[in-house]
Amino acid sequence: MSVAATPAPAQASAAVATLKHARYIIGENPVTGVAFGIFVLLALAALIGPFIVPFDPLASDTAAALNSPSAKHWFGTDQLGRDIFSRVVVATRLDLGIAIFSVALVFALGGLSGVAAGYFGGWTDRVVGRLADTIMAFPLFVLAMGIVAALGNTVTNIVIATAIINFPLYARVARAEANIRRDAGFVQAARLCGNSEMRILLGHILPNIMPIMMVQMSLTMGYAILNAAGLSFIGLGVRPPTPEWGIMVAEGAAFIVSGEWWIAFFPGVTLMLAVFCFNLLGDGLRDIVDPQRRT
Repeated sequence: MSVAATPAPAQASAAVATLKHARYIIGENPVTGVAFGIFVLLALAALIGPFIVPFDPLASDTAAALNSPSAKHWFGTDQLGRDIFSRVVVATRLDLGIAIFSVALVFALGGLSGVAAGYFGGWTDRVVGRLADTIMAFPLFVLAMGIVAALGNTVTNIVIATAIINFPLYARVARAEANIRRDAGFVQAARLCGNSEMRILLGHILPNIMPIMMVQMSLTMGYAILNAAGLSFIGLGVRPPTPEWGIMVAEGAAFIVSGEWWIAFFPGVTLMLAVFCFNLLGDGLRDIVDPQRRT
C-alpha cells in the first residue's frame, strides 16, 4: 500500500516546484508578467465574456446607430446600432478558439512528423521534407485563401487552412531539434536500457524539444489570429453577423473617412493586443518549461 502511494507526493512536489518556478519567471520579467496578464484577461473574456456582456452582440438598434463611445456604450455602436464592446468581448472566444485548435492540430501533424523525420531519417525524413517544401512553394496567405475558398468559409476550414500553412515551421523546427538529440548520451543510455525506439522518441526526445516548440506554438497563436482576421477582412473568413475581430475591422474601415473611427479602432486594438501578448508569451513559456533554466 505504501509503495503504490509513493509516486503521488513526488508528482505533487514536482507540480509545486513548477508553479514556484513559473511565479519566479513572471515576477522577475515585467514584460512576461504583462503578457501573462493580457492572456488571463483574454482567457476570461473567452470563457465568461458571452455571459456578462451588457448587450446582445447580434441585436441591432437603428435608433442608436453610429453612437460614439459613452457611459452606456463603452466602445460605441456600429452602423446597425450593435454594441461594439459586447461584440469585441464575444469575438474573443471565436478568435482564441481558432488559434488554439489550429495550433493543436499543426503540432500534432507538423511537430510529431518533424520529430519522427529527425529521429528516424531515411524515407520518413524525405517524405516530411518534400511535403514541407511543397507547402512553402506557395505564398502562405494565398494558400490559406485557396484552401478556404475551395472548402468553404467555415470555422473548421479556417482551422485546417491555418494548420496547413504552418506545417513547415513545426516540421522543420522539430526535425532540426530531434536530429541534434538522436545521438545524445541520454538517448544512448535509454536505448541500452532496453527502451523501444518509439518510447525513446516520445519519452525522451519529445520532452527535450518542448521548450523550443512552446515558443513556436506561442508565436503561431498570434499568427493564427492574424490569419483568421485577414481572411475575414477580405470576406473569406467567418461569415457576418458573427462577431469576429477581422469582420469588425473590415466593417468599420469604410466609416473612418466619415469620422466614425471607433467601429474599426477598438476591434483593431484588441487584435493587436492579442498578437502582442502571444509574441511576448513565448519567451516566458520557454523559461518555464525548459528544465535547464530551473535553478
